[in-house]
Amino acid sequence: MRTPAACLAWLICLLWAPLAAQTQALSAAEIRGIASLGPWPPPLVSDPSNRVSTNIDAVELGQRLFFDSRLSPIGYIGCVSCHQPDRAWTDRLPRAHGLANVNRNTQSLNNLLLQHRFGWVGASDSLWMASVRPILDAREMDSNPAHVRHVYAREPIYGCLYQRAFGADAVKGPASDERVLVDTAKALAAYMSTLVTGRTPFDALRDAVVQGQPVASIDYPPAALRGLKVFVGRGRCIACHAGANLSDGAFHQTGVPGFVAQRVPDNGLADGQQQLRASRFNLGGPHNDGAKPRPRAQPEPSSQRGAFRTPSLRNVAVTAPYMHNGSLDSLRDVVLHYASTPPRVVPKAEHALPQAMHVQASDADDLLAFLQTLTDTRGENRGLPLARVTACDMAGETTR
Repeated sequence: MRTPAACLAWLICLLWAPLAAQTQALSAAEIRGIASLGPWPPPLVSDPSNRVSTNIDAVELGQRLFFDSRLSPIGYIGCVSCHQPDRAWTDRLPRAHGLANVNRNTQSLNNLLLQHRFGWVGASDSLWMASVRPILDAREMDSNPAHVRHVYAREPIYGCLYQRAFGADAVKGPASDERVLVDTAKALAAYMSTLVTGRTPFDALRDAVVQGQPVASIDYPPAALRGLKVFVGRGRCIACHAGANLSDGAFHQTGVPGFVAQRVPDNGLADGQQQLRASRFNLGGPHNDGAKPRPRAQPEPSSQRGAFRTPSLRNVAVTAPYMHNGSLDSLRDVVLHYASTPPRVVPKAEHALPQAMHVQASDADDLLAFLQTLTDTRGENRGLPLARVTACDMAGETTR
């Protein structure tokens, strides 16, 4: 005979079971959407425009230069000033700050090997071009090609690694100062291509779903699963945050005003495309190691204004503040922004996307629970990378 407490527990289970099953069940469309967000991690791919993109000596050179403030003549600004490993390769500031404030929020460096246009407004069409820009920008490092070349004269181990990676002498070789600058950027790009986030609780769920495991048997927070269903379903978040990196790499008008520091208009992609076409460091210029790209049809300038690149959502919970101008302090603010202001989408042939999302304020807690499951085990703190002991280091020791 059941006790009153046992009867109550039995009744609760009886009433809860149909609701739990309804909450946990996934439709065929939801399964397809979840499957499209992986697998993870991605394979390491080479960049045909960068002949040393997977060269181990170039990676080592790029890593050491990344943490070296001597690339800037002022002597205390380096790549790491804005991209800090203990802050998920960001800086926690609304706008990046080198020698002065720049226009936009610092983006994380994770998973850049999956991108094909770089920066908030696509002003670079390669990762090495994106590495040249902050070196020369007066608001960031304010450096120049001659100074970059001088860094190799000051640090013989860098010169040795450059010789091994590029097959030339950075200091006395025939290459121009500009070529040494670009090679330096290519070494930095080779290093940054290795910065890949780890697997997350979502990846474990995704793989289990693809393998046909019952959702009820998977250890995944119920609230996160409800948020995931909104994400791939009626919320249509997956329209822009697509693929294994949870970013389509495209540019969209998100309903956030296009301003710098909330005052100066920021034209977004329209400015980025103009800067890209005007630069001699683009893939159509002399420093591309691969085939020149075919000309692409450009969207109308009016559709480019106020459009910004879709960021990856991997580790998004630890990269506040958010949006291109750092105007939203928390992920909850971001979710509520989309719940109250459906984004306009840039009309362009390559991405025919819906013009409205269906995220509601009541979805906030569930979506936040899902976004938290996109954080890997290292979370915010990526840790300082260890330098590899190279033949250049050994040679340096013998000459001291």
